[in-house]
Amino acid sequence: MKTRELPVYMFTGFLEGGKTTFIQETLEDDRFNSGERTLLLVCEEGEEEYNTSSFIGNNVHIKVIEDKSEMTTENLAQWASEIKAERVLVEYNGMWLVNDFFEAMPDGWMIYQLIFLADSKTFLQYNANMRSLVVDKLSNCEMVAFNRFNKSDDRMPYHKIVRGISRRCDIIYDFDDGTSEFDQIEDPLPFDVNADVIKVEDRDFALLYRDIMENMKQYDGKTVKFKGICAVNKKFPADTFVCGRHIMTCCADDITYCGMLVNWQGADTVNNADWIWLTAKIDIKFSKIYGRKGPVLTAIDVAKTNPPEETVATFY
Repeated sequence: MKTRELPVYMFTGFLEGGKTTFIQETLEDDRFNSGERTLLLVCEEGEEEYNTSSFIGNNVHIKVIEDKSEMTTENLAQWASEIKAERVLVEYNGMWLVNDFFEAMPDGWMIYQLIFLADSKTFLQYNANMRSLVVDKLSNCEMVAFNRFNKSDDRMPYHKIVRGISRRCDIIYDFDDGTSEFDQIEDPLPFDVNADVIKVEDRDFALLYRDIMENMKQYDGKTVKFKGICAVNKKFPADTFVCGRHIMTCCADDITYCGMLVNWQGADTVNNADWIWLTAKIDIKFSKIYGRKGPVLTAIDVAKTNPPEETVATFY
């Protein structure tokens, strides 16, 4: 039998970031809550407490997870089954990695929405001292809400931090007077995606790679030129190799090689760790290397070169 799909709404952020207040108001809103049987997992208890009597339908069941060891697939499935839950809301602990919850989710649980909430007064300090945890929370979220924001505050530092991690999520500023505004700061790419040849500077490869992966259709059929380091493997199909860069998102511990598949008849002349200038046409299509659709580059010109001054690419 097909596993029943259970929608999961996940709210992340750090202590006193406004998660409890946001969830409280959401469950009081009849546009979201019409009395569905709801399992509310509370993984972090702050100063605010839930007023369950004001929840529409009085059908919200709270389960407090005091220790991450309790967050097992078996426990999550049992808690949802006991109340015949129709959906799950999660107030997540800011010190826990989001992927820990993803790995614990039972079959059929599906993330419907992931929202990051932050106190604008403390967010910049968290980013300075706990950068890896900020990256973890922002990498997959659909919306970032900065609350307790003053209309006279400079929005650019917040915008840059979010856009350095994700170009897809919405950014909202919630002001002290109760009003809100979406982020309207234009953030153009540092290269022209409509040029005959998209020329990418060394410092901008990380932005190119992320934008291709997030907006593949936009690059289908385009020609690109960039400097990259090669990776070869006997398991690759004939006349293929991978070209990319090592990319650092937040710190040295998360440096990852990110490359794209290249088709070229001279692929047997390329060695591991060779640096090249690559000019190639991009086709978005299925490849066994990716296991899905992805950018497959057909080389137009390959020229060996020296490594750049900064061999690790970043988003800044």
